[in-house]
Amino acid sequence: MKIFTAQQIYEADKFTTDKQKIGSDELMERAAVQIFNWIHTRMQGAQVKIHLFCGIGNNGGDGIALARHLQEHGYNIGVYVVNYSDKRSKDFLINLTRLKDRKIWPNFINEDCADFPEIHKDDIIVDAIFGIGLNRTPVDWVTKIMQFLNDTGAFVLSVDIPSGLFSDKTPENPKAVVNANYVLSFQAPKLVFFLPETGIYSNQWEIVDIGLDQEYMETVKVGYSLVGKSEVLPFYVPREKFSHKGTYGHSLIIGGSFGKIGAVTLASKACLLSGSGLVTSFVPGCGYIPLQTAFPEAMVLTDNNEKIISKIEFGIVPNAIGIGVGLGKEKETVKAFSDFLKKNKSPLVLDGDALNILSENKSFLNKLPKGSILTPHPKELERLIGKWKDDFDKLDKTKKFSKRYSCIIVIKGAHTITIKEDEGYVNTTGNPGMSTAGSGDVLTGIITGLVAQGYDSLQAAIFGVYLHGKAGDIAVEKSGYQSLIASSLLDNIGDAYLDLFAVPEVKEEEEESK
Repeated sequence: MKIFTAQQIYEADKFTTDKQKIGSDELMERAAVQIFNWIHTRMQGAQVKIHLFCGIGNNGGDGIALARHLQEHGYNIGVYVVNYSDKRSKDFLINLTRLKDRKIWPNFINEDCADFPEIHKDDIIVDAIFGIGLNRTPVDWVTKIMQFLNDTGAFVLSVDIPSGLFSDKTPENPKAVVNANYVLSFQAPKLVFFLPETGIYSNQWEIVDIGLDQEYMETVKVGYSLVGKSEVLPFYVPREKFSHKGTYGHSLIIGGSFGKIGAVTLASKACLLSGSGLVTSFVPGCGYIPLQTAFPEAMVLTDNNEKIISKIEFGIVPNAIGIGVGLGKEKETVKAFSDFLKKNKSPLVLDGDALNILSENKSFLNKLPKGSILTPHPKELERLIGKWKDDFDKLDKTKKFSKRYSCIIVIKGAHTITIKEDEGYVNTTGNPGMSTAGSGDVLTGIITGLVAQGYDSLQAAIFGVYLHGKAGDIAVEKSGYQSLIASSLLDNIGDAYLDLFAVPEVKEEEEESK
């Protein structure tokens, strides 16, 4: 699913009104009807007080139009116009006139307004003050309104985007943003829903289709896409009846040091569970018995050094190599890593200390094969690309890094984002329970196994991140967040694959309505 910029949405609006020969107010009416339908389906006329806070631009126009539909269906409403400017959009004024024609008189809140309306915790607030066009921090008196709304404890439904949230940068004043319980986003999600610094302002979101022209939506190129089941399912390559283990590639996991052999065990198991035909683990001497005991399906090669990897030599030709989990940064290990990069010809997935060594030896980056996949957590990413001003700056810096070194970066987080040059892919699976030791090692193994099977690097990264998160989502249903551990992810990789083809269950009420 594409994630559009504010400018692209404006262009889609214009394209739609021109092609369909409708007025912009008609498009606004579609939006209001869709929001009303969403509310009405859930409330069925319940007489909870609904407070609509509307700005004087098009987002406010959506709210004013919505108020008309709510009133016509008997809902108990209060309408308030936050009068922050003398300029009003044309469509706002059209809908304000329509509202007054029905004898609904909104309350105008101005800078000198001393009192705000009484709102109870059981009430509902519709936030339609600012939309995606906001380009500066709201003035102080408007910020006070937003703080008031946040402090009421009432359920807040934001129209398109939480008011005060910019579409392309982080808020300068966190208090000048409405905290939405739910956001109804027009036609497509917004990138800000998925970034750590901006995603905190919306608990849940849902798309409402307002009929923007599909020709535009399908042909325009976007910088970011949202990845769910429907996006990764086409990647899946089924197994052939007459295949054998060699058909699905040989993976090599390199890593481990004294006390950190578990990282290699997790990565190696994940590699095989993701479908790699063969897996070999290369570890220091101390890892031989643990690996052979904990993971009998793996083949094990060892360094002569008992505690660390001091030389990377193996007599196999792997289809993919995952390197860095539990590796350590001893002087001998750094040299071994450098020598390995000079002669390596296999596709690479780099994690953990491989990334830390790269960040301390930037010249090594030029030795990476094209299409290498780097899987840093936030601190490891910062060491690679430098400090960033905000999440948007982080993404820009990551894209530049990806271009410079022709690599793929997997930015791990609540919504892991895979970057390849100018393209970003935002993952939808995963949960807070996956914030646990070894989770990243499992991801390294899954992606390495996919590359070994013949998936191209970008597909392997996107698909691997999805499967990793889905395994976590399935596991957390059994364990809860706190008790989810990395081994639980391993146990559910198979279920994540099976879920790709699962048919959604039909709820009883849906069945009865047919």
